[in-house]
Amino acid sequence: MEHGELLGVVALDGPSGTGKSTVARRLAGSLGAAYLDTGAMYRAATLAVLRAQVDPTDAAAVTEVVQRARIGLSTDPGAQATTVDGADVSAEIRGQEVTTAVSPVSAVPQVRAQLVAEQRRIITEALDTVGGIVVEGRDIGTTVAPDAALKVYLTASAEARAQRRSRQDSTDLSATLASVQRRDAYDSSRATSPLRPAEDAVELDTTELDLAGVQAELLAMVSERDMLKVPTGSGRER
Repeated sequence: MEHGELLGVVALDGPSGTGKSTVARRLAGSLGAAYLDTGAMYRAATLAVLRAQVDPTDAAAVTEVVQRARIGLSTDPGAQATTVDGADVSAEIRGQEVTTAVSPVSAVPQVRAQLVAEQRRIITEALDTVGGIVVEGRDIGTTVAPDAALKVYLTASAEARAQRRSRQDSTDLSATLASVQRRDAYDSSRATSPLRPAEDAVELDTTELDLAGVQAELLAMVSERDMLKVPTGSGRER
């Protein structure tokens, strides 16, 4: 990937169903930046745990499995792929079994420490090679990249998020709403890196915004923070 327009880190946090993944990929693609979906990393770890037939609530056993697993993520927003031990699991990690188990697995402190270290390595590599990266998850601005130049916390009503998830996954709306609320409660109450906005994050409510509207807001924030590469010949190159 060639050096793009974005300079630095854009951290996108927020609960499930706010459109983080889609808008983060589009933002990264439009700016020639790298993209990191930290949620996919936790889902891959969860799949490894399920394949090992380990109880997702058994912290010690979960830690052992995740430490052995080889998890890989593409940072190209136009060619996303997630692997576990060399095999592409991009579709499998989005299944209901993984969705149900990912919260307890991702709450294990040792798992978070291991994956956060890898996420930081990927961010550093992207900054060195591409110049900028859009990172999305639930603890990016607070834990993974606390020095990010732009931190945005995406929100939306639980009902709006459930409707989006229900349309996307073709699931029952009431069941999806219950799942969204359960995930919110679990993620926001865990002891390690709970879901919450960073103190210096900009909160953006996406309830009434479509994808284009959210992306426009983010692009404006990136520009306001002087995070774009100045064109050669402008006299302000950097």
